[in-house]
Amino acid sequence: MKTIDQLDFKDKKALIRVDFNVPLDADFKITDDKRMRAALPTIEKILKDGGSVILMSHLGRPKDGPTDKYSLKHILGDLSRMLDLEVKFADDCIGENAVKLAKNLFPGEVLLLENLRFYKEEEKGDVAFAEKLSKLGDVYVNDAFGTAHRAHASTAVIAQFFPQAKYFGYLMAAEVKNAEKILNDAERPFTAIMGGAKVSDKILLIEKLLEKVDNIIIGGGMAYTFAKAQGGEIGTSLLEADKQELSLELIEKAKAKGVNLILPVDTVIADKFDNEANKQDVDSGHIPADWMGLDIGPKSAALFSDVIKNSKTLLWNGPMGVFEMENFQVGTKAVADAVVAATKENGAFSLIGGGDSAAAIAKFGLEDEVSYVSTGGGALLEYMEGKELPGVKAINE
Repeated sequence: MKTIDQLDFKDKKALIRVDFNVPLDADFKITDDKRMRAALPTIEKILKDGGSVILMSHLGRPKDGPTDKYSLKHILGDLSRMLDLEVKFADDCIGENAVKLAKNLFPGEVLLLENLRFYKEEEKGDVAFAEKLSKLGDVYVNDAFGTAHRAHASTAVIAQFFPQAKYFGYLMAAEVKNAEKILNDAERPFTAIMGGAKVSDKILLIEKLLEKVDNIIIGGGMAYTFAKAQGGEIGTSLLEADKQELSLELIEKAKAKGVNLILPVDTVIADKFDNEANKQDVDSGHIPADWMGLDIGPKSAALFSDVIKNSKTLLWNGPMGVFEMENFQVGTKAVADAVVAATKENGAFSLIGGGDSAAAIAKFGLEDEVSYVSTGGGALLEYMEGKELPGVKAINE
């Protein structure tokens, strides 16, 4: 793997694709800066070598060119404080201002370019746009795992202009290494915990994992499609009606491969989608007509926890319920605690698969208690499914 450790960046300008797509509140204050913090080791290594850094990222999904709401200028102050230096800012990513600031950058200095997605060419993977970006630096570094599954100009196409000078940053290298460990070097028992809303989002991953795991735990909204498929009553719970047959097929495939597929045995139900709703615990498949399942029940939490604590490798992707609501976070918290216990007491390797799982682990303050928390939900899913990520392929070619 070609990482930045293989190069001395003295007097070199490193053009780094980072993922600074951080959430901002109504006052443009960052509400979660972990994606920015994750990129700091790469930036600091290059600066320490005596190089300079040009950062490029997207923010949000701007539809019609430059939009103040999505300007990266809003994160400039925080980035400067994190790096303890005054970060320069180009109000465009390929215009005259960007070219001039990049050209005059001294060793030890950092330049942040304006939002790449202010140009439609970024998401289209436009070669001419990628070439303009490439002229700003001497070396290309990709440290944006969260966008590695996109064949965008700055994440994949640009690499062709640095045939001998393209590298993975520390974050990208760690993400790939940990994903590979789960896929190819997992100690048994290996348990995958799958949650979230839809079976359809996880089909390919579940089928891939059936070849590798000992246990698959199914929770969250997707569990109700399994319950309905098996003849249960699920009230107004989440349902993918067209995926019921597939759910039954997955159960049969697991049996055929000797994989223990574990579904909830009870569920916490509510009479409306509200933290203050009336709630009760019922057996799975026995939800009254006007009620909905919003969390796994205590028996399921105990069942899942027991399997998790006895595992040596754990992959967790998706919450067990609506963990954003305090009254329906109990199941997700129980799973998080079990993953931590397995990691600390059983020496398990635990990989938290980005997205809502990462948000849950962060909410419970357990980020430092597991082996690795991925920064890329969609990218990790695709990597686990066996797909080639354009951002990874572009560096390896």
